[in-house]
Amino acid sequence: MADEPLIVPARTAVLALHWQVNVIRPEGFFGGMLAEPVRASGVVERAARFHDDARAAGLPVVFTRFTVPEGGGALVRNTAFMSAVADSQESFRPDAPGSALIPEMAALGDRDEVCDNQRLSGLAATDLPDRLRARSIDTLLITGVATNLTVEQTARGASDLGFTVHVVADCVAAGDPAVHEVSLTNLDLTTAGRTTAAQALEGLASA
Repeated sequence: MADEPLIVPARTAVLALHWQVNVIRPEGFFGGMLAEPVRASGVVERAARFHDDARAAGLPVVFTRFTVPEGGGALVRNTAFMSAVADSQESFRPDAPGSALIPEMAALGDRDEVCDNQRLSGLAATDLPDRLRARSIDTLLITGVATNLTVEQTARGASDLGFTVHVVADCVAAGDPAVHEVSLTNLDLTTAGRTTAAQALEGLASA
């Protein structure tokens, strides 16, 4: 009897975290911390290619953006990180230049969507988990920046919500390669385990 496919397209989505100017580009709010390591890693090109390949295999890509609407939305000043963001929230307004998806990620597919939130986790304090379940999606392939921040927080939270989660290891990056690897090692224990773009695509069942 053939092994059951690792990933079934009809039940899988790519969750693409924080591919925004504020995170990826030098002029962005976190550019001083992340822009150069992200550039050096080559992750943007790999992730953009993986998103295209996943779409071709029938998977939707859901982009999450960290934004702060007027009034703060669900933003809570409960960490130094969130307090710093709150103090500069004009940079994170939904229509601010820094909140935009980077050009490499801006061309959306027919089944893609963009979901804004005000938490480190891309799934916290939004209806996105319920909307994914309504589409019979139970498996998430995660890409994004930074590995030890939004990626790890989202992946752990998604696992707790009952999703099967695979972080696409060559499509995430952190400010420090050693921190990136430690985070992935943690996630091997708290999720269904890391994969690579090539492995994920090979594991897809026929549509």
